Amino acid sequence: MDDRTEPLWLVAANVVLWRRYGDLGQELRPGTKAFRGGAKVYVVDTYPGTGNEQLTAVGHGRHTGRWIAIDTGTRHLHTFKAQLVYSPAVLKRCGTRPRTREEAEELAALLERVACHERHAHHAAPHPDPCLCHACLPLSPA
Repeated sequence: MDDRTEPLWLVAANVVLWRRYGDLGQELRPGTKAFRGGAKVYVVDTYPGTGNEQLTAVGHGRHTGRWIAIDTGTRHLHTFKAQLVYSPAVLKRCGTRPRTREEAEELAALLERVACHERHAHHAAPHPDPCLCHACLPLSPA
């Protein structure tokens, strides 16, 4: 086990409150299967070979409240930002090399663009009426 005491620059994000689900995205579900909507998670790894459409996130699990690390779609997260992380629970699950603040900010900007594009491109059908997905919420920054 690696007991890190030095803080790391990671990308933090929030889970979307509602996501489109099912046949042509006509059903809405809160959060994801693993995380509650609005939960704060930390991105510890990405998969550039797949266009960063998937990433590994660490956060409090929906059902247990314990820290979990899980692969999830980038489109299920929003408001990516660089953050200096001190939490031993997150650092223990973090397998990435240390990043500088600038690298974390660049990755956050890239993931925000990918997430926005994927939310619009994943389901080819029009949104249900009324729609509560992240892109349609009036408080959405997208």
